[in-house]
Amino acid sequence: MTDAQNNPAPGEGDNSFAGGVGDDLPGGKNTKNVKASAQDAAGENLQQQADEAESASTPDEVAGESSESVEENEHPDTKLAAERLADLQRLQAEYVNYRNRVERDRAREKETTIGSVVESLIPVLDDIELARQHGDLTDGPMSKIASKLETTLDRYGVARFGEAGEAFDPNVHEALMHVEAEAPEGVDGTFVVQVLQPGYKVGERVVRAARVSVAG
Repeated sequence: MTDAQNNPAPGEGDNSFAGGVGDDLPGGKNTKNVKASAQDAAGENLQQQADEAESASTPDEVAGESSESVEENEHPDTKLAAERLADLQRLQAEYVNYRNRVERDRAREKETTIGSVVESLIPVLDDIELARQHGDLTDGPMSKIASKLETTLDRYGVARFGEAGEAFDPNVHEALMHVEAEAPEGVDGTFVVQVLQPGYKVGERVVRAARVSVAG
């Protein structure tokens, strides 16, 4: 056997020899090594993308984490001030409601008290009205006394009501007589013909209904 047969030429039968042929690529890179390198690079890219996706957070999660961090980092004095402000607003609302209720009760008690006084003075007021109708209050001391009394009652919100020709209202009128009469223009149904005794009220509270004769 010759030396040429025992010692093959470079590149024949030896795949590890750089620059050979067969399984070797030009430049001395083996195809197996190239595939392995490509797979490793792809694996690194996938791992990097997975790490980025895992580290990424949704806007809601970021906002939640941000608010939690703000609450955690909030100064105790700020929280205490917010609590005290809420307490103050609640107490202020309760005070306003209490004040309004007291004012309503006070106004109602005032009307009740004045109404009681007026009710006790109704006989006197009826005599004054009769004297006026008969012409006894045209002049003299009694006329001045009646005027002063009525002016004082007006100052406390006492009003006299009841006029002939107005529509009959059972809430403020008391019908004592029913007569025949022609209805005034613009009035339908039952109407007041004559006021026998005027009515009195304090604010919206009727102390005494007007006693009238009606028609219609």
